[in-house]
Amino acid sequence: MRSFCEKYGKNTPFYAVAKQLFGRKYERISRSLMLCLILFLAVYASELRVQVSPAVLYLTAAVFSAGIMWRALNSAQNVEIFMVLFMLPFDDIEMMISYAGAFGGYTLITKTAVVLAMFFAAAQWSAAEIGAAVLLASLGCVLSAGWYAAIHLYKEDREPNPWKAFHGKVPEPKSGEHSLRKRLDAYVFYQPSISYGKKRHTGRKGYILRYLLRYITSNKNYLVNTAGLWLIAGLLPLMLGQFDGLNTLPMGFAILCMNTPICILLSCDPDLEQAVRLLPGQSVRFCGAYGLFIALVNFTGSSVYLVSWQVIHGGIGIAEVLTAAGFAAASAALSVYLEWRHPIRDWKIENDLWHHPRKYIVPVVMLLAGAVAGM
Repeated sequence: MRSFCEKYGKNTPFYAVAKQLFGRKYERISRSLMLCLILFLAVYASELRVQVSPAVLYLTAAVFSAGIMWRALNSAQNVEIFMVLFMLPFDDIEMMISYAGAFGGYTLITKTAVVLAMFFAAAQWSAAEIGAAVLLASLGCVLSAGWYAAIHLYKEDREPNPWKAFHGKVPEPKSGEHSLRKRLDAYVFYQPSISYGKKRHTGRKGYILRYLLRYITSNKNYLVNTAGLWLIAGLLPLMLGQFDGLNTLPMGFAILCMNTPICILLSCDPDLEQAVRLLPGQSVRFCGAYGLFIALVNFTGSSVYLVSWQVIHGGIGIAEVLTAAGFAAASAALSVYLEWRHPIRDWKIENDLWHHPRKYIVPVVMLLAGAVAGM
């Protein structure tokens, strides 16, 4: 037990990574646990009880944890963490266990625990079911880390890693005698191409809209989120059209304003924010182009929604098109205002940005506006 604590305790890679994720004094752990307690008591006091199958609990715990773990491992800030760790001598196995363990703890404590707290408060569970859910959540993190390492295992043969050369670990040619144990090391988690592999574009004039378009097309997470939202736009009329006697069309416009990743451009790139704020007149020039960009993205999704509604239900006219444009413009203006005046700063990795409460202010306001417009 003592050797384990010495190996994965203070002044170790685990300790260094954990401090990056939880704060210098691990203050995020206490805040997350306090949030879980508040949510549990609030749901339990509301006397809201639902029947939930244990299979749903198990699937949610495993899949949600695996997804959050995957996103955390893909965070661009991980490159900076590794650049510091790789400057010191280290053991491969110790580094891998420390790195995966720290991110697994971050996932379970700050993300999965919040979801499980609401599950446990809304339904009655036995001790065995609670233990199984926690175990499956942990297993989801382990499988996600293993899968991440597996898909990047052979990437280093095609793309030489400068840090391996620095430590004298230049890969040898492939051979059938090489075992998985010999090739699997801590460098498999170091993927600089995730954050530094973007192309640089130069020109005489800087067009902000063109830059924003390049920005979203070079970020897979933003593209997948936007494409998924537009796919939902085509299916929304099938769900919202079932409420007879209610005008549910505006609610669809509000739902399609939930493309929150494109609304954190300055928050996720502090260097860009500093550069923009140093230039004169950017509060009008940049924010105007940024707002137009968000409005165009939102209106494109609303256009897909309107076409689908017309095909399924009919009755779309100029008033509905103007309403869609109004929702797109209003959500864009509010998003840009919050991003310019109140950027998100207290985050460690990109996962914190994707789940920050400030991101949901605009969707909630738009949903309220949609409900009022549908009365």
